[in-house]
Amino acid sequence: MISRYALPEMLDLWSDRSRYATWARVEVLAAEAQAHLGRVPEDAVADIRRAPAPAPARVAEIERERDHEVLSFLAAYCEDIPDDSARWVHLGMTSYDLVDTALGHTLSRAADLVVDAARRLRGVLVDRAFEHWNTVCVGRTHGIHAEPTTFGHKLAGFAFAIDRSLRRLAAARDAVAVGTISGSVGTYALIDPHVERYVCGALGLGVEQAPSQVVARDRHAQLVQALAALGACVEQIALELRLLQRTEVGEVEERRTVAYQGSSAMPHKRNPTTSERLCGLSRLLRGHATTMLEDVALWHERDLAHSSVERVVLPDSLMVAHYQAAMAADLVATLTVYPERMSAALDRTRGSIYSSAVLADLLENGTEREKAYRAVQAAASADDFAAALDDQGVAAGPLRPDRYLGNHDVILYRLESLRDLED
Repeated sequence: MISRYALPEMLDLWSDRSRYATWARVEVLAAEAQAHLGRVPEDAVADIRRAPAPAPARVAEIERERDHEVLSFLAAYCEDIPDDSARWVHLGMTSYDLVDTALGHTLSRAADLVVDAARRLRGVLVDRAFEHWNTVCVGRTHGIHAEPTTFGHKLAGFAFAIDRSLRRLAAARDAVAVGTISGSVGTYALIDPHVERYVCGALGLGVEQAPSQVVARDRHAQLVQALAALGACVEQIALELRLLQRTEVGEVEERRTVAYQGSSAMPHKRNPTTSERLCGLSRLLRGHATTMLEDVALWHERDLAHSSVERVVLPDSLMVAHYQAAMAADLVATLTVYPERMSAALDRTRGSIYSSAVLADLLENGTEREKAYRAVQAAASADDFAAALDDQGVAAGPLRPDRYLGNHDVILYRLESLRDLED
């Protein structure tokens, strides 16, 4: 992923420097566990522990000759370890014992960053939903004016969607936070299971229950699917805000600085570019979710077809989801809301948005459904809905938004449960 759509803490987590530092940590922990078993001398463990993680440039230099990243890492790492101690590095392990265990640790940390950003987004949505609970606006179905609702109600729906996304992310984070140090085909032939338990425990990971040579890839697919679902929920927020920012609607507006310039040719433009960016990035996440499903089925105990895919998809997906959630929280927190424009939109249909209440009154008073429907429909087509009803002798109740919001606070009470999560 290009750095334009990645925040520094996530970008650093996926750097070569961080990856090799995590690999070195796994090797140190494995050596410590082997020492517990009496297989590696304590002084060798001390030498291994003191060695720094190799520089990415040095690993790349060796890899140009060996065409194997793990072996190149080990060669570079062992350059700073005395020969008598270096021979104990990676004892009994295969390459993906190192790679997948380190990856599980990185994925859990990266998922935690996404969860933190999504929690902030949920909190911002809840706060602004309470702020605008009574800001009445028109609800739209099929893009057409329907009945009155409130802007707070819209935001509450988004808040619950992000809450569901957080629950999916939590499950996916737990599923992917595993490692394995079990040998070439996962049988622990040359390594005691104690090493796996010790290393994974120190890294806060579970263990793959029935390893092959790798951690099962349905775990990784589950994570990227959860990220894609979060992205789709962010897109729903951004899409709504884009639609409400259109010139002919103008009910909300993204925050703009005095230095903002929306067009190289048209100085008047104030475009919803943040919302548009968030919508675009969600498309990447959906594509990546499909791609990760292709990585689940590997030949026998493993093949390498998944590796090149994961080097792109996993960091990209986590960077995009993290960026999306963080930027969406900023967008909602600083959004300008125009209640007067929302109020004006209620009157744009000259009262016909209250047609369902009039229809309900007629039905309750005994009017046959087809007759009632056609009478109200005809009045709704007139320039003045209330006057047209009078002309037909239809007695309408109060044509006001509060007619529709009498039971509305039941949703507000449900929203309290999300506010409690933030305390």
